[in-house]
Amino acid sequence: MLPLLLAACAPHVGDLGRARPSVWNESLLPAVGDYVAWARDEQVSPFHLTDDEVELRNRAWRFVMPAHERSWFLKEVQELARSRIIPVSWQSVDPDRYRVALLSDSFRSEHSRYRRLAEDAVADTALIAPFRAMAQRVRAADKVRLQAASTSLAVTPPMPEHAEARVAENEGLVAWVRERMRHRLQSYRHALDNLVVELPSREAVMAERAITALDAEVRAFDGLVSKTYRLGPPPAVVKH
Repeated sequence: MLPLLLAACAPHVGDLGRARPSVWNESLLPAVGDYVAWARDEQVSPFHLTDDEVELRNRAWRFVMPAHERSWFLKEVQELARSRIIPVSWQSVDPDRYRVALLSDSFRSEHSRYRRLAEDAVADTALIAPFRAMAQRVRAADKVRLQAASTSLAVTPPMPEHAEARVAENEGLVAWVRERMRHRLQSYRHALDNLVVELPSREAVMAERAITALDAEVRAFDGLVSKTYRLGPPPAVVKH
């Protein structure tokens, strides 16, 4: 079934590389993903998403996708993981893929390769802080949600269970983004170290500074990730 899913995902590309809204990615994928996730004994909540939860999932998209646009197959695999159709453990953990993409013929010189590396790291750094801020807002709302579910006499089963499942989904998303950002950081450092060996350039200093700044932002994630919930993607019901 995986090749069929990839073939269906491939042509529908919208803004920022995300899939265009369609029956496929807004109805079929979420429905299949929720069922498969439930079969894997993962938390699945039928609750509607809050505006902040939608924003959190949209902001997470960049970080859970491959860092380089040439990685088409990996991008589609990640999309299926985001939709919960395949487990997170199927995603790529090879840090060398980014270096290979940088060495493609689309770059004219070593200077353009170092610049692209620096630009990717800088762009990630600029987007992490807004994601963390949204994650904190969602976590604050989840505390209110759980308190209301446990103390209000008007809340009857299975609402508390659904609330706990949604909190688990939100926590799992933040943990997943942190894990993928660590992978990106590893990929950037791996690419820089090997580029310096193969194609020495003064541009390496700029890339090193950008990666160092990104490292500091990634470390700030540690206080946001709860050890209570398993790593995993959220539901795929996302407004594009």
